Amino acid sequence: MGKYHVYGIGNALVDMELEVTPEFLQQLNIDKGVMTLVDEARQTEIMERVHGLNCKKSGGGSAANTMVAIAQLGGKGFYSCKVANDKSGTFYLEDLQRCGLDTNLHNGDSGITGKCLVMVTPDADRTMNTFLGITGSLSEAELVRDALIESEYLYIEGYLVTSPTAIDAAIKAREIATKSGVKTSLSLSDPNMVDFFKDGLLKIIGSGLDFIFSIVQNSSKSKRK
Repeated sequence: MGKYHVYGIGNALVDMELEVTPEFLQQLNIDKGVMTLVDEARQTEIMERVHGLNCKKSGGGSAANTMVAIAQLGGKGFYSCKVANDKSGTFYLEDLQRCGLDTNLHNGDSGITGKCLVMVTPDADRTMNTFLGITGSLSEAELVRDALIESEYLYIEGYLVTSPTAIDAAIKAREIATKSGVKTSLSLSDPNMVDFFKDGLLKIIGSGLDFIFSIVQNSSKSKRK
């Protein structure tokens, strides 16, 4: 075995988890049960509406959550991502370190660290509104080749497909992994990623991966896999 069980690459987002009602989501015209990208102004608007509610803050992002779970189960992981040199970025870096993950992060660049409002309704459904901030510019510069080639698996987050530079980084990571005998995997992350960013996902997949994690969503209108 190499130095790491899994090398992950994905968005670095500070999760802000809140309990809300379905009526609240309807009032703010928020699509329930999916992840929606928003700009900073829209996220600020929603945060003002939930001011005063109990909020659980933690380091997040789809691939980051998977990497933390691996560490909790006794695995060794390396996570490549991007945060800004702000309070949220410092919080994120320290949270990764507390969880026992190695990372490319240091002090970060100027900008705003991304945040995800995670709104949970009584039916345990999760609705996310995400402002990517600086993670939207994640690129090949965040890759650490030595850590990647010393890993058993590469895990790519499908949410990266919303950023051209992040797509390039995912493709580069897949190419390095394939040449080095590292098994490759991709999570499609969310139905919206498949619906609206299919071409980008196909670029990341390339000629093939060892594993693809998909989504099954049932509704009165559609069933996606």
